[in-house]
Amino acid sequence: MPTTTSEALKMLEEKLLQYYPDVNMALVRHAVEFADKKHTGQLRSSGEPYIVHPIGVSIILAELHLDLDSIITGILHDTVEDTNTSLKEIEEKFGPSVAELVDGVTKISRITFRTSEEKQAENFRKMVVAMAKDLRVILVKLADRTHNMRTLDHLPERKRRIIAQETLDIYAPLANRLGIHWVKAELEDLCLRHLKPE
Repeated sequence: MPTTTSEALKMLEEKLLQYYPDVNMALVRHAVEFADKKHTGQLRSSGEPYIVHPIGVSIILAELHLDLDSIITGILHDTVEDTNTSLKEIEEKFGPSVAELVDGVTKISRITFRTSEEKQAENFRKMVVAMAKDLRVILVKLADRTHNMRTLDHLPERKRRIIAQETLDIYAPLANRLGIHWVKAELEDLCLRHLKPE
């Protein structure tokens, strides 16, 4: 897995060109520069620059052969939630479709629950509602969770177990329902590594 911005961007470009030879790479690079600037000073738990995560999410979206708006959304998906970026700014720079997708992903990320029963049922319901509006929101969220699961080792054990259990309860079944079996299988494997290492 790439650990520097340039490695991650190179990998993303290679994946995109495999199925999207006339992709607007200038726009992809512009989104990376924009997000990198917005996330300046933020690091992941691993110590990597934060931008490696959103590019990693977009690499997964490219593996799913998604459209350019989805790829750009993957790069920008944390800017509204974690930086001083507004949706209006995203719309001005990347268009209304990307702004709408980023908004959808941000809304799913902000859902909070009081009990674990509520968490499973309500999260699933809200995702289905979001899905009805634009399936790509769910695909970006799945890619986000997949990349986070791949890099979970740097978190404390208790937090790892909570995230792994939520992934097993909500995201792996969701990938399965959408017919993305390699994502489901990878999520289950990564969850078991943290929940039942033996």
